[in-house]
Amino acid sequence: MELDFILSKEEEKPAGKTELIYDLVIIGGGPAGMTAAVYAARKRLKTLLISKDLGGQVLVTAGVENYMGYHYIEGRQLVNKFKEQVRHFPIDQEIGEEVEKLRKEEIFSILTRGGKKFRGKTVIIASGKRSRSLNVSGEKRLIGRGVTYCSVCDAPFFEGKEVAVIGGGNSAFEAVLDLVKISPKIYLIDIAPSWRADPLLVKQIEKEKKVTSFPRHRVKEIKGGDRVESITIEALDGGQVKSLSVQGVFIEIGLVPNSELARPLVKLNQAGEIIVDCKNRTNIPGLFAAGDVSSVAEKQIIIAAGEGAKATLTAHQYLMRLR
Repeated sequence: MELDFILSKEEEKPAGKTELIYDLVIIGGGPAGMTAAVYAARKRLKTLLISKDLGGQVLVTAGVENYMGYHYIEGRQLVNKFKEQVRHFPIDQEIGEEVEKLRKEEIFSILTRGGKKFRGKTVIIASGKRSRSLNVSGEKRLIGRGVTYCSVCDAPFFEGKEVAVIGGGNSAFEAVLDLVKISPKIYLIDIAPSWRADPLLVKQIEKEKKVTSFPRHRVKEIKGGDRVESITIEALDGGQVKSLSVQGVFIEIGLVPNSELARPLVKLNQAGEIIVDCKNRTNIPGLFAAGDVSSVAEKQIIIAAGEGAKATLTAHQYLMRLR
């Protein structure tokens, strides 16, 4: 997603004869964005939600057991519940659109890749994160069918199954710790010659007899019909190829914040997340951020939803001061 944030005093011509100015424009349709929209409607703010999809990373989550109100719910089912609630309110939506430019003049100006232009008094960026993918054969096709990017969300669904964890950092080792309690065999695979996880985590995993490690190996292919059946890995020293029978593949090689929208102006942390205060405010008046794209700790569905609500309440307070 190539996004651009430009601070400009230059006025642009309206896209149509009558220019509609929204109280709030929300960029992103994951749990943070959809919750923000519902709260905005309840505050009777004229609201626009722009997103390439509705659901975000929840769409690729096999199942959720840690969202209040549901002992278990499939990721897509939870997204459908969110969608139903959003549809209950008069919220304008531009789904399938991606923001190309965001400018701030007296108010915010948003231009989409499709050439549509919108204006808003306030903006919430809730564009989330995207998992860094392996970009190997079979990966995309088997997402949600054994391929997962979230051990916290999905580990319980692989009880009694042999799995592979890809990565050598803290997230990969934490995934292994989740899985050793329920899986009979775990393969830990990473391209680096040594682990990058905290020494304490490495020490814990090295004691586990269930875990077989393959440092300096890369995944060549993920195979399966309706579900994952095996992976092919290749040694970087010598090129020896192995096939490992697994029913799950946990890809834990990091997340990339969709913060390109804010990068030229808004302050980011070292991880590329938008820095916000406890009220979801950025360093730009009227511009807020919520969910996984922000610097708020812990990336969970329930936290993102709460942050989306909080961001709208703060935006509402900001708008009240403008009147």
